[in-house]
Amino acid sequence: MLLLLKVILWAVRSLARSRQALRLDNLALRQQLATLAHGGRRRRLLPTERLFWVALRALWTDWAKSLVLVKPATVVAWHHRAYRAYWRRLSRPLGRPRTNAQVRGLIRRMVMENQWGAPRIHGELLKLGLRVSERTVSRYVRMSRPRRPPGVSRRTFLDNHREVLAAMDFFTVPTLTFRLLYVLLVIQHDRRRVLHVNVTAHPTEAWVAQQLREAFPLERGPRYLLLDRDSIFSAGVGRMLERMEVRPVRTSFQSPWQNGVAERWVGSCRRELLDHVMVLNEEHLLRLLREFLAYYHSDRTHLSLGKDPPTTRAVCPQSSPYATVASLPRVGGLHHRYQWREAA
Repeated sequence: MLLLLKVILWAVRSLARSRQALRLDNLALRQQLATLAHGGRRRRLLPTERLFWVALRALWTDWAKSLVLVKPATVVAWHHRAYRAYWRRLSRPLGRPRTNAQVRGLIRRMVMENQWGAPRIHGELLKLGLRVSERTVSRYVRMSRPRRPPGVSRRTFLDNHREVLAAMDFFTVPTLTFRLLYVLLVIQHDRRRVLHVNVTAHPTEAWVAQQLREAFPLERGPRYLLLDRDSIFSAGVGRMLERMEVRPVRTSFQSPWQNGVAERWVGSCRRELLDHVMVLNEEHLLRLLREFLAYYHSDRTHLSLGKDPPTTRAVCPQSSPYATVASLPRVGGLHHRYQWREAA
């Protein structure tokens, strides 16, 4: 009702205008009444209706006074959008037409099936009667070639050699007085068993070499040792590993996921132990780590080991109807082991 009163008032005011302005005003009002008749004020305007208001803005200076359905700023925004679309269409690169989808599919198929280069694929396409330049074929070969050449991936290598593969990594732990302690970890891949762990405030090459001797006594180490590119793992450490007949396999730069077993153990240690304690000194941290390792090896089940601990935990069924489940605290009560116990 209020909108209809506004239209009537504008019609009375338009009597004093010129004939051309009156015609444009009537045209604007008729357009808005038609829009209201076909869907109401909340209806989304069609592209042709938007184009009408953009054209009216260019022909008539007082167009905004007759506008009711939308704000004048909206019409200005439509005009700017149309201007950008117009020049975007004029600025389109012409160039050559896009290569046929069938040809692109053939190039991708030849790359995946044969690992050929662009000249060989271009020759095959010519023999099929498909006219395309070798430069175009070379571009699509680069786009279609797999990121990793066929062969043994890192995951396949780790799965096939986990019985003879171990990993080594450092991680830091802050103390109560904000000192940093460094923890060296050596873990075996096949059963996720931690071979050695130790703590120091000042890691050196000689200290790392001594930890390797303790981790692999009698110079009987794994065939491969996975480690990152930390500067502490220097050339001297590499020479010592070679004397022990252990081949070091270094991860790529800033790629901790390639040493996933060690990194996963560090994450478990932080979530299940270090995030719940305040470390006082080296002795305190080493004691906590040894208690956690005892729980980790004997009690904690692992998803990758079929819900079994690294040292294999036997299934203990209920021995009698009167047996109850008892909880045995581990790691100072942070974790527990559960087993059946006969009622007293």
